[in-house]
Amino acid sequence: MRFSKLAAAYEKIEATSGRIEMSELLGRVFKQAEPEEAKRVVYLTQGKVAPPYEGIEVGMGEKFVEQAISIATGYSRKEVENAYRASGDLGKVAEKFVNERKQSGLASEELSVERVFNVLRKIAITSGAGSQSSKVKALAELLNSASPVEAKFIVRFPLSKLRLGVGDPTIIDALSMARKGDKSARKEIERAYNLCSDLGSVAESYLSDERLIRDVRVRVFSPIRPALAERLPSAEEILKKLGRCVVEAKYDGFRMQVHKSGERVEIFSRKLERMTPMFPEIVEGIKRQVGAEEAILEGEALAFNSATGQYFPFQMTIQRKRKHGVKEMAEKYPLHLFVFDLLYADGKDYTKIAYAERKKKLKEVLKRGERISIAEGREVSKPSQLEAYFEEALEKGLEGVIAKDLKAPYVAGAREFAWIKLKRSYRGELSDSVDLVIVGYYLGKGARAEFEFGGLLCAVLDENEDRLKTVARIGSGFSEEEMRELKGALDKIKLKERPKKLDALVEPDVWVEPKYVITVAADEITRSPMHTCGKSGEEPGYALRFPRMVQSIRRDKGMEDATTVYEILKMYDQQRRISWSNR
Repeated sequence: MRFSKLAAAYEKIEATSGRIEMSELLGRVFKQAEPEEAKRVVYLTQGKVAPPYEGIEVGMGEKFVEQAISIATGYSRKEVENAYRASGDLGKVAEKFVNERKQSGLASEELSVERVFNVLRKIAITSGAGSQSSKVKALAELLNSASPVEAKFIVRFPLSKLRLGVGDPTIIDALSMARKGDKSARKEIERAYNLCSDLGSVAESYLSDERLIRDVRVRVFSPIRPALAERLPSAEEILKKLGRCVVEAKYDGFRMQVHKSGERVEIFSRKLERMTPMFPEIVEGIKRQVGAEEAILEGEALAFNSATGQYFPFQMTIQRKRKHGVKEMAEKYPLHLFVFDLLYADGKDYTKIAYAERKKKLKEVLKRGERISIAEGREVSKPSQLEAYFEEALEKGLEGVIAKDLKAPYVAGAREFAWIKLKRSYRGELSDSVDLVIVGYYLGKGARAEFEFGGLLCAVLDENEDRLKTVARIGSGFSEEEMRELKGALDKIKLKERPKKLDALVEPDVWVEPKYVITVAADEITRSPMHTCGKSGEEPGYALRFPRMVQSIRRDKGMEDATTVYEILKMYDQQRRISWSNR
């Protein structure tokens, strides 16, 4: 497939905000593509050159991309830099300068999707002495053969700023449309994706023979998209929903999916990033304590003093997510992994098995040791029993508890009432911490003028529309250090205009790329004409009242982990029921 076809589709997708239209445009591309090409199209549309768990990022700094544009077009670095400063989009700079290039290379050829993908992948994996000059040369050679529109998108890939507003749900719909003409195959495609976390491979299989995705199986070192928990406000409602269930401690740490085959161990985050080198003590613990030859386990790791039984706060645990100084921090804050599920063992897929059986097998597979333990929990059948265990968890410094349906399978990648959270804030205080995506910030005034930072505009994820909706303007909860950290991080991802994926009625002083997630608490949820969360027609949306940041940038979470519009509406409904029952 010619890359010009994909670039033309991207151009149209960039000009529309409707998910259906985006899916249709992308679906036409998939319909014309060979299965192997479709795989590459999926990765490119995700802004990647491999599934996320492989950890391969194209990543080039702006200065190196500017240099490549200069080499390919004959403009000076200063001219490229000035144009970028004016537009805020190096893609548009490349488009303009390629259209008006001062020079052309001696040799150029029509670009294919395969060639663009292969060059970008080569850029991603090139390392060592002289690697930057090699990357600049490779990108410049692509630009030399590119049309203006092709150049715009080629330049945006290594900057991770494709600006299409297309998420995985839209890609899944597009794949269904390519074969069925509608979204009827969405659930089947989504199920396959949830089990293997590689949408490119799913696309290749589906477009080769739709029956192939029904054969997607759990396999070691291909992470499973994590199951998600629902919310209910009381022990009574949880028991009414589940009946007799297991209630487990809810730990505030790193959610980990650990894969083992022989002596090889890999650790993946809830965002499916490979984190193995960061946690050598967990790797060694798995090797010693897991009896199965092959296994996939899920749990929560946090700094823990086994001698005193003390759980350290998340602020200490988060310091362990680093690429450098790993050994020193592992000695200072050793992590303990509390395993709460078994997904696979020695050829058997346990995701289809009832939770009670999974837990029973987990106890057989996991040996006693100092680094890995099975998560605390007990079976309950009465609200008073659940309440008692909940109080015990809080006394130990934990977040709360999660109740689990004894009969339910593991529901990969979905939020179901198989798991239900209960935290302190649900118990009549009409507030709960939520994870919000930062989409802009406000400049500081008065005492905050020196920080040039006055607050944040944040959004939640609308899963039905695959878009972000504003829900809060946050002006409190920041320390001086956090204000500096936020300003520094956000200035690197500033945008000249509203993010493509965002619906907003309010406007901050500075828009930013929707990249970072923070944790926020609030007094309650109210109806608001100013925010787009849950807004329908002329009806007002929903907003957080008196929001304040309780955890700064969550390096363990991405936009796809943000609280959803659905959750906000459920919390609003629960809040009203609690308020009514307290009258």
